[in-house]
Amino acid sequence: MPHPSRNRPATLPGSPFLTQVDLWPERIRPDVHPFTLPLLPADFSLSLTTPITFLVGENGSGKSTLLEALAWALGFSAQGGNRDDSYAEGVDGHTLGRALHLHWRQKVTTGFFLRAETFFNFATYLEEVNSTFFRYGGTSFHRQSHGEGFLSLFEHRFEDGLYLLDEPEAALSPQRQLAFLRILKQLTDQGGAQFIIATHSAILLTLPGATLLSLDEGTIRQVAYQETEHYQLTRDFLNSPERFYRHLFESDEALPED
Repeated sequence: MPHPSRNRPATLPGSPFLTQVDLWPERIRPDVHPFTLPLLPADFSLSLTTPITFLVGENGSGKSTLLEALAWALGFSAQGGNRDDSYAEGVDGHTLGRALHLHWRQKVTTGFFLRAETFFNFATYLEEVNSTFFRYGGTSFHRQSHGEGFLSLFEHRFEDGLYLLDEPEAALSPQRQLAFLRILKQLTDQGGAQFIIATHSAILLTLPGATLLSLDEGTIRQVAYQETEHYQLTRDFLNSPERFYRHLFESDEALPED
């Protein structure tokens, strides 16, 4: 399980390192993607007030785009990893990343960027550079299931620093999502880690003390987990799957809204 770092930065529990993200006006390219996304007006501003921030929203809302740009701005590998891992050709996030203005309470350079969809590439890179996997639990990710690999990464690689996670639940069973919540709580209670997480998981969104920011409809607003469509749809479906099946399989009507 996570352990205290010997070189822990002097920080206060409950206070994040990165506190705000906005845009340098002179670097905005209004007619170029991703600046054309509704999420990114010229006065875009993202405030980070707690050690764990969840970004929620439908596909296409800009969650992954924003995380990729943050990773580029922080110097993390484009397809996953930290500042030491450079293996991806081309750089996702460059266009927006260079326009991000990062505001720090205390600047850190340690951390990690996890992209669920390119985790296989990261695992292959470690094999190619003959990594001993010492920092990742001692076993090659390719010799573990996808979920085992993710949990091994979380347990052995995550310590102090700033962590960007894009859909970490993608390979985790519900039971392992609960184990992941425990890891998040332990690391942030120690005061040396900050997480910005894009997720669709109703389980992860229930974490006490985390801030949930909805990116739907081109705006950023703080919400409670009970307000998210992820939670509401999961709850309603599990309470009455037959009702949903009638709409899914037996008619052309829209899905029930409440």
